[in-house]
Amino acid sequence: MKFLPLIWMNVWRRRIRTTFTLLSVFIAFLLFGIVMTIRAAFSLGVDVAGLDRLVLINKVTLILPLPISYQRQIQQTPGVEIATHQTWFNGAYQQPTNVLTTIVVEPEPFLKIYREFILPPEQAQAWLADRQGAIVGKDLAARYGWKIGDRIPLISSIWQPEAPWEFNIVGIYDGERNVDKTQFFFRYDYFDENRVEDLRGNVGWYVVKIADPSQAVELSRTFDAMFANSGAETKTTTEKGFVEGFAKQIGDIGTITTAIASTVLFMFGLVAASTMVQSVRERTNELAVLKTLGFGDGRILALVLAESLFITVVAGGLGLTAAWLIVQRGDPTGGLLPIFTLLPRDIMIGVMLMVLMGLLAGAAPAMGAMRLRITDALRRN
Repeated sequence: MKFLPLIWMNVWRRRIRTTFTLLSVFIAFLLFGIVMTIRAAFSLGVDVAGLDRLVLINKVTLILPLPISYQRQIQQTPGVEIATHQTWFNGAYQQPTNVLTTIVVEPEPFLKIYREFILPPEQAQAWLADRQGAIVGKDLAARYGWKIGDRIPLISSIWQPEAPWEFNIVGIYDGERNVDKTQFFFRYDYFDENRVEDLRGNVGWYVVKIADPSQAVELSRTFDAMFANSGAETKTTTEKGFVEGFAKQIGDIGTITTAIASTVLFMFGLVAASTMVQSVRERTNELAVLKTLGFGDGRILALVLAESLFITVVAGGLGLTAAWLIVQRGDPTGGLLPIFTLLPRDIMIGVMLMVLMGLLAGAAPAMGAMRLRITDALRRN
């Protein structure tokens, strides 16, 4: 602690240069925080997807349906706890372009499988009692001002687009911070009886809860073999794999955002390194005097690294804090990114990157200062 005044004085020796370096590192970690938030939003559901849940889709493409008759065979397979199905509805509210995440489900097995969706018991009972009932996420209800008892019309470009489908909001579900609360779920029986007769008896995909996650691969092969050579062969994967594949249809967002963040940090890390090199070069004579006064090589090394760490940790910490404050204001897209949060994991990664940047930026000049010979330094001056 007694060397803090010396570190502080050296850092601010060139105020303008230090200020611009601090701003550079601040911007780097501000952008890092925002980019990591966007990455988490586009990875929506992947981290919370259950490893004990398998998803069966049509082997050709997710767009093609599967017969509802498969459900009984799946349910009777040893190792299966619950087998249910879901169908994509593609419902739009008010405008055709305002498409919501609207999924057709079987209420009772759905609520048993997805324990992360928190729905009051009385609302769950109301859903089971109302064929036109629907439950919506807390964030979706807040966005449109929906409340229990409201009647909501949705238009689907897939299912009878000529007339709206009417739904009664009977429940509003909640969940942890990383649970998508912008979805709209309604009952399969109401859906099936009101769509075109030729399309009845089909579902989009099956969701299967298994007793032992370690048997996921074995059961996946069992299901696919069960429906091999049928009119609708299946491809089975874990729900986590299914969600990852669905997200990557718009591109590998994780790789793209990581590349952007890495490039930004690398470029501004070079700025910090340049500042440290210039700072040490200007103080060659002073470093020689410190060594003359008894400062050992290790202490000189520590002083230079401390200056570098001060710049990156202080500026980086402020940048990450600013990013967190911006994120706390909510999704700026008006709901297109349903989970908009800077995860604690990414904050910790940011802190580690600050320290790493400081060490790398100060390593070369610190080593040069440590190896500096007193006679050579004084001779230059």
